[in-house]
Amino acid sequence: MKTNDLISLLVEDAPVRARLGRALILALVAGVVVSGSILLSTIGIRHNMASVFETVRVLFKIAFTLVLAITACGVVFRIGRPGAELKASVVALFIPLAMLVTAVTSELAVVPPGAWETSLVGNNARFCLVFIPVLSLAPLAGFLLALKVGAPARPSLAGATAGFAAGALAAAIYAWHCPDDSPLFVATWYMIAIAAVTAIGGLIGRRYLRW
Repeated sequence: MKTNDLISLLVEDAPVRARLGRALILALVAGVVVSGSILLSTIGIRHNMASVFETVRVLFKIAFTLVLAITACGVVFRIGRPGAELKASVVALFIPLAMLVTAVTSELAVVPPGAWETSLVGNNARFCLVFIPVLSLAPLAGFLLALKVGAPARPSLAGATAGFAAGALAAAIYAWHCPDDSPLFVATWYMIAIAAVTAIGGLIGRRYLRW
C-alpha cells in the first residue's frame, strides 16, 4: 500500500470511529433509560430495598452486576473498531469473575450443605430467566445498531459481545427488584439469562453485522 493510500484510509477511519463512539454512548444511555423505565413501570424496585441494602448479600449483588455491566460495555466499545486491541478490556472481565467466585465460595463456607439447594433455586428463578432477557432488548438493539456504524472484523463475536453487555446491563437493573440475594442464585440464574442473551446477540450479529 502506498503512503498516500494509507493516509487516506486513516482520514476516512477517523470520522467512522467518532460516529461509532457517539452511537455506542447513545445506545448505552437509551438502553438503560428504556430498561429502567420498563422495570419501574411493571414490577418496580424491591419494596424493602432501603432496609435490605445494608446486608452483604444485597451489596454484593448490586456491586457485582454493576461491575459486570461496566466491564462488558468496555469490550463493546472496543470491538466495533477494526484492529482495536481487546486484551485489556477482556482481562477486566476477570474482576467480576473473581468477585463472583469469592462470593460463591464464601456462601458455601457459611451456609449448611442442606440449605445449598434452597439458596440456589430461590423463589424467582423462572421469572429471572424471562425478565432479564426482556430488559436486555433495548440495550441489545441499540448496541447492534451502533456496531453497524463501525466495522467489526468478526460479526458473530461482536454480536455476542453486544448480547453479553446488554444482558449484564439488564441484570444490573433487575437486581434492584430481585428478592433472591444468594450468590449461588446470582451465579446460576443471572448468568444463564445473560448467556442466553449473549447467544441471541451472536446469532443476530452473524447476519446483521456482516460486511
